[in-house]
Amino acid sequence: MIPYGKQNITEEDIKVVTEVLKSDYLTQGPNIQQFETAFAEYVGAKYAVAVANGTAALHLCTLALGVSPGDKVITTPITFAASANCIRYCGGEVVFADIDPSSYLIDIDAVRNLLESAPKGTYKGIIPVDFAGAAVNLEDFKNLADEYGLWIIEDACHAPGGFFTDSAGNKQLCGNSNFADLAIFSFHPVKHIACGEGGMITTNDLELYQKLLALRTHGIVKSNDLYVNSIELAGGSEQYPGWYMEMQTLGYNYRLTDFQAALGVSQLKRADAGLEKRRAIAATYQAGFSDKAFVYGQSGVVEGHAYHLYIIEVEDRLGLYNHLRGKEIFAQIHYIPCHLMPYYQSLGWKTGDMPKAEAYYRGCISLPMYPTLTEEEQSFVIDAVNDYYHHG
Repeated sequence: MIPYGKQNITEEDIKVVTEVLKSDYLTQGPNIQQFETAFAEYVGAKYAVAVANGTAALHLCTLALGVSPGDKVITTPITFAASANCIRYCGGEVVFADIDPSSYLIDIDAVRNLLESAPKGTYKGIIPVDFAGAAVNLEDFKNLADEYGLWIIEDACHAPGGFFTDSAGNKQLCGNSNFADLAIFSFHPVKHIACGEGGMITTNDLELYQKLLALRTHGIVKSNDLYVNSIELAGGSEQYPGWYMEMQTLGYNYRLTDFQAALGVSQLKRADAGLEKRRAIAATYQAGFSDKAFVYGQSGVVEGHAYHLYIIEVEDRLGLYNHLRGKEIFAQIHYIPCHLMPYYQSLGWKTGDMPKAEAYYRGCISLPMYPTLTEEEQSFVIDAVNDYYHHG
């Protein structure tokens, strides 16, 4: 069986998790801060906040930025539903902008058209997604966002280690927050860094960082984090004891466990090696399908791409999907456009609203992509695709 994605758990991973399970801390221990520090350094951001999963990361970001009922936020229809759902969690209104078919990323011209067709202040923010591992050019989006007074959350779940090159010729790593207010990552098993479940938020904004720390733990602030040293009680005031804490806002329990963080630290140490292998696999796919008429679009070899997914667009996608499954190659489809999900259709979205995203969906299929995919397995996949279209 060859899945579309697969975690790689080594003996060292097992060792570090076992050590934590034998320690005094299973949650909120020293590995949390170690993971946050190492991850912030890896992506080039000042601050990182480890959380329960990527969806929790998105929700906390919208909370920290103050998304309120009725606020309009723009995102892409080609993404996992959480990229849009986080807006709804806060009562906001999701507005989809179509994709650029050449990159599969949200089209900045489509976003610009939305902004230009409405009074300034209509929209509050943008959530671009580094879909499949391709880095959004956030410098361009930042310029547009500043013009209209918008914030940016970068959904970089697919792209740790990915980058784009800015107008000055500098590599800008996904999640470094140089052009976004906040960025989020996922540590689901098929992602570059696997923690079982888990997520991370990165930012360069101290105020947002402090909000996130409180929001992930019920909105509670402990005595050593408070700026005053006494509390007014009915019978007078007293010094804060060590056990004192305050719930200052309505937060959530979105914490990561210490053994998940230990696994994350271990996985992070070989993230660059995994990324190099993903890019090599992508180059082999590119070469394997470059002259095939039945492949009318593919992820290709793109500078800075992190290759969480390798996608080809084909005619008779369903036939190919079933053919591959018959050979125990479990390709996947990423994604059914969000605006066509029944929930979002109930909010007024319909077929035809995002024609480029819908055209992409009709032909897209994600081929196996993970660092432990062997050359023999990849050749088997390429041959199986070719066999379907050459022999039916």
